[in-house]
Amino acid sequence: MDYRLVLTAALGQLHDDAVEKIAALTGHPPHWLAAGTACEFLVQDSHLTERARAGLAPHRVDANTVAAQSRRKRLLLADMDSTIIGCECLDELADFAGLKQQIAAVTERAMRGEIEFESALRERVALLKGMPSSVLNRVYEERVVLNPGARALVRTMAEAGATTMLISGGFSFFTSRVAQAAGFAEQQANELLVVDGKLTGTVREPILGRQAKRDALHLLARESGVLLADTLAIGDGANDLGMIGDAGLGVAYHAKPIVAAAANARLDYSDLESALYLQGYRDDEIVRD
Repeated sequence: MDYRLVLTAALGQLHDDAVEKIAALTGHPPHWLAAGTACEFLVQDSHLTERARAGLAPHRVDANTVAAQSRRKRLLLADMDSTIIGCECLDELADFAGLKQQIAAVTERAMRGEIEFESALRERVALLKGMPSSVLNRVYEERVVLNPGARALVRTMAEAGATTMLISGGFSFFTSRVAQAAGFAEQQANELLVVDGKLTGTVREPILGRQAKRDALHLLARESGVLLADTLAIGDGANDLGMIGDAGLGVAYHAKPIVAAAANARLDYSDLESALYLQGYRDDEIVRD
């Protein structure tokens, strides 16, 4: 089977010295996908990946090996917080209550897989009891920003015919808005309960966590008539491990160590457009506003 060793970097940061190292390692010239940002090499298996990563560490370049067969995926399932957007919405809500440091510490432990996600979510949300629900909109307007390449990733795959879903262990107030901004067709998340304009400190049960994300991947693939081999899941935290592990291409995006170690591919330096380069898209095929 043929494989491609794909190099990606921040925009314009894939320099000749890094590319020449991998050309010498593979014995093949690069095929450029985006000048100065992404290229790939023909290889026969994935055994060079770790050597390539080690050699490229000083260059801040990502190296990932993908199979050439079934390369362009027909379904995208993406985490929201710290993946499609650059913040954790719950931590930003906590900031308005003066509790960000306390709650963010629990968030970090949950995302690293050190504590159970569902109980950690209940614990953090309980601390927000009584907060005016109007703060949700302030967080969205003032703190939520799409990560670089997010809209291009979603729109390019959608225009190529892929099914797209934003799925989050966070909250539907945010996923509904972020999904529209990024171009996702569907979204799924937890619901914060509100009574008389104030947060109750509870989340509607059952909580959407790791298993629910994995189940969503399988259900959406069946409903879309897509094989798991033709799916892409991307995320950064431990509650993404189920969907990343089962997807045809599981991508760890600027992820916690437990996720980076388990994923088929990892993007530590590149933006979200690199998930398109992993699929063989060229720069001139990417849909940008």
